[in-house]
Amino acid sequence: MNTVKEFDEILLSMQLPQDRIEFIRKYFFHGTGTPYVFKNKENEYFDFRNKISKQFNINFHEVFIVGSAKFGFSYIKKTEFSYESDIDVVLVNEKLFDYYFEKICDYQYEIDRNNKSITLNEKNKYERFLQYMVKGWMRPDLLPISFQVDLLKNDWFEFFSSISYGKSEVGNYKVAGGLYRNYKYLEKYYKIGMENYYSKLTM
Repeated sequence: MNTVKEFDEILLSMQLPQDRIEFIRKYFFHGTGTPYVFKNKENEYFDFRNKISKQFNINFHEVFIVGSAKFGFSYIKKTEFSYESDIDVVLVNEKLFDYYFEKICDYQYEIDRNNKSITLNEKNKYERFLQYMVKGWMRPDLLPISFQVDLLKNDWFEFFSSISYGKSEVGNYKVAGGLYRNYKYLEKYYKIGMENYYSKLTM
């Protein structure tokens, strides 16, 4: 599957919802082929995933590359992967998710007690963050800056910065990470997104 057109044609042949779930499992997460960004670089791909799994003390198979870096194109944006693209990495681990969830819970209590102040712009981002959080997906980029510094500066943002822009096997790209509580939430998010995309294709 090398183009958006081919992606769409395969998806359109999946006429039943269960078929489209299997489409997601096969092409997004089963590991059918090395991601586009690591084409013909299987050893580097292993080292990259292994480095991330060791950093967060999770299983090697709980680290995924998604988006245009996976396929070589964005089926949503209808654009090809380029040097301006980010490398989107997804981690899937309940223990890690719950660790951050507890910290975020404590942070929310601080806000409730007026011990933490955030700007209106940060508040809007934080509300978006919480909308993702209840879906089992943590997006650190949407957290208020003060919280990023307090909790995530060293063990999240600085780590992903340390493997970006030529400082790791992936090459000269920005690497961004997200975290799902478990595979069920990961699959559900992509299932709903794919159903919406399929509906647009069939309109």
